[in-house]
Amino acid sequence: MVLEFTPSGIYCPAADAYIDPWRPVPRALITHGHSDHARPGMGAYMATKAAAPVIHHRLGGDIRMETTDYGVTHRIGDADISFHPAGHVPGSAQIRVEVDGEVWVASGDYKVIDDGLSEPFEPVKCHTFITESTFGLPIYDWPDQDVLARDLNDWWRGCVAEGKRAVLGVYALGKAQRILRLLDPSIGPILTHGAVEATNSVLRAQGLALPDTVQVVDGIDAKSHPDAIVLAPPSALGTPWMKRFGAVSTGFASGWMRLRGVRRRRAADRGFVVSDHADWKGLNWAIEQTGAERVFVTHGYTAQFSQWLREQGYDAGIVQTEFGGEDLDEAEENAA
Repeated sequence: MVLEFTPSGIYCPAADAYIDPWRPVPRALITHGHSDHARPGMGAYMATKAAAPVIHHRLGGDIRMETTDYGVTHRIGDADISFHPAGHVPGSAQIRVEVDGEVWVASGDYKVIDDGLSEPFEPVKCHTFITESTFGLPIYDWPDQDVLARDLNDWWRGCVAEGKRAVLGVYALGKAQRILRLLDPSIGPILTHGAVEATNSVLRAQGLALPDTVQVVDGIDAKSHPDAIVLAPPSALGTPWMKRFGAVSTGFASGWMRLRGVRRRRAADRGFVVSDHADWKGLNWAIEQTGAERVFVTHGYTAQFSQWLREQGYDAGIVQTEFGGEDLDEAEENAA
């Protein structure tokens, strides 16, 4: 096998390297900077040039990091390895591994719509494809970006009219910046939690264009910035940090908002269906585009999605990993 599934992560014997390992290993090939894929303690890291600044920010500037452009083939041991756009967050990649003419692709996390922020997903032809299935059920069908933008801004305007502060729970990397680019700054100022603003600063330094934001520090409250919307990690909502804003309306931006029960359990006033992972149609399209005959399914609805793929004629199996997908309760995701 070109890639093996081990207790430390996805391993390539020909290169003696691991893809997104969850335990310390000598060499790690990293698909993107989210904390369930880029973990501390590796001897050396390799990632795209666009992903590296966030990985350094989260893991420390002293890690050994080699960077690469998309589509450049690196000969590592007896394997040819290249990184290709995954569309998940800025700098995210699928990793193509070829050994003796056999090609495997580990997709990491991905989405197939062009959000105008991340490098758009590019299908990579292969014999075996490793896919996530975070939202691998037909119920998950994402709305168009213009619909999402309209709903977000209508909610914000409504909060202003009611004299409430709109506070939206978003992941610090990817989701926050995507939402930022959909907001209408003519409504009011955009305030950010420190975890969100720290990531914004890293991405701005790379040249990513983002609307102006104001970090919430001492002295920033409802009176200092009337009509504002606040972007904060989900873990900050419902904490003492929120008290400075007075009367608030809370929202969550997540693919899980497709399920009404999740929004009720989170006690959110509004749920916005948006994800940096592929929906049901996106997953199926991406797999079809690879031309793969064999598919391994990782985190998410693995049993249901792998069964569906087998019914479509694929040789499909389940791989247990420690990847987290999109989890509103994942505290690590909120640390920057």
